[in-house]
Amino acid sequence: MSTAKKFAGQTAVYGLSTIAGKVLVFFLTPVYTGAYVTAAYGVITTLYSYISIINALLAFGMETTFFRYLNKHPDNKQRVYNNAFASVFVVTILFLLLTFPFAGWIAGYVDVSHAQKLAAKGLHPHTVLGTTYADFLKYVYICLAIVIVDAWCAIPFAKLRADGKPARYGLIKLASVLIFVGFNLIFIYVVPFWLSHNFVGSGWISQWFTPRWVGYVFVSELLSSLVTLLLLLPQLLQIRFDFDKEMLLSMYRYSWPVLIANLSYIVNENIDKIFLGKLLPANSLHDVGVYGACSKIAVFLSIFVNAFRLGAEPFFFNHAKNKNAKQTYARIMDYFVIAVCVIFVALIANIDWLKYFIRNQTYWVGLSVVPPLLFGYVSLGIYMNLSIWYKLSDQTKYGLYISGIGAILTIVLNLIFIPKYSYMASAWVSLIAYTVMMILSYIWGQKNYPIPYNLKKNLAYIISSIIIVYFITQINGNYGMSASANTNTHGPVAFDKGFFIGDGLLLGYILVAFYFERANLRAIFKR
Repeated sequence: MSTAKKFAGQTAVYGLSTIAGKVLVFFLTPVYTGAYVTAAYGVITTLYSYISIINALLAFGMETTFFRYLNKHPDNKQRVYNNAFASVFVVTILFLLLTFPFAGWIAGYVDVSHAQKLAAKGLHPHTVLGTTYADFLKYVYICLAIVIVDAWCAIPFAKLRADGKPARYGLIKLASVLIFVGFNLIFIYVVPFWLSHNFVGSGWISQWFTPRWVGYVFVSELLSSLVTLLLLLPQLLQIRFDFDKEMLLSMYRYSWPVLIANLSYIVNENIDKIFLGKLLPANSLHDVGVYGACSKIAVFLSIFVNAFRLGAEPFFFNHAKNKNAKQTYARIMDYFVIAVCVIFVALIANIDWLKYFIRNQTYWVGLSVVPPLLFGYVSLGIYMNLSIWYKLSDQTKYGLYISGIGAILTIVLNLIFIPKYSYMASAWVSLIAYTVMMILSYIWGQKNYPIPYNLKKNLAYIISSIIIVYFITQINGNYGMSASANTNTHGPVAFDKGFFIGDGLLLGYILVAFYFERANLRAIFKR
């Protein structure tokens, strides 16, 4: 089997499991937007932003470190696995000891409804169900359990990838998602239906069940995480109390720049939603909810990028010693760029019907965030592809520099522009940060670990996709957002014209790409 086919096969398996899971979760978007008002959905968006950041912190960059040290110590894989899991386990215990006693303070901090602060001033405005301080305290305890369990699953999942078991990896991921989706549907639809018909046990259920309480989303997540941990029990039972202190310290030295890089990436992805809750107190939950819901449309491109990363990282490390490795990386980049650009154009061309996945039209006011968010994911995906150079050359400090710059840009620009432009600022800042990271990684990579990327061809595909997307949005009528320094008023966003023109341009883009790549594709499939 050719290298390209092997890579495509591994990525396809990881991708299918990731896509299946993400699509199932995506289909919860119409469920959530139909069941919850924008403020309640803002709670979900905010807390998942915190969960994502803490997950990156607790994983401690050990997934990438695990793959690197398997490559460096092929005769000592068991000890690498032991050390990697032990390091994450210790971090989680320390985290729990430092957070659990202060859950009350944390609840007050993450409470974007500002209910506790207003109550301290003697103000008691009408609050949306699930947005009180008491609710946030419950959320904190549940979310602490979620991030601890998820961290314990990280290295066993990485072991499945390293052992070349994508099918088992995918099945466990899919089972986890099905449990999460299933419990969400039970809490939102099944239990209310049961109670309304006064079936057996309704009296007991009504004692604890609160209809339309957003906390059940996090309860469902916790149940899903616990089942995932149980399904990973065979991998967990392979852990031995056989550690190498010198190797462990070396792994920590390698991992902490990776941790900062990963953390910076997660900050870039999530800090905007947290800042919206903090910087727009008068209307924060509404804007966070709108932004969180509309950004889900961009999730398809994010799914592809993450699926690529899952398949690419172990492949790149395993292939690193081959004499033609750099040429392989460059060829993979060529097709990756084409793929993300096609998805970019396809989502914008079809946004007029994709918006109906957000059932409540109140959310549609934020659809203008989709184009900049999508191109941000294009830049992020290319950056992830480029980042292999500093991982293979053990120069992870550059990952720290690049991601740090991206995080600083994200934080500073959001702090400056969110008060005036709300979530539109967040979308454009995301694009700027990821594009800068992509450019820096390419420049530094060519100096320190040159890979013969086809820069002109890749730029041609990227720029042409941007032109097509701009043309489609002009035809469809992207009126965007208007804002003043004192008020945030969002104009209508209507992608209701030019459906055939948009898909026609998409088809043309694909056909042109296929024409120019036909010789390379023919060579790949003949191997």
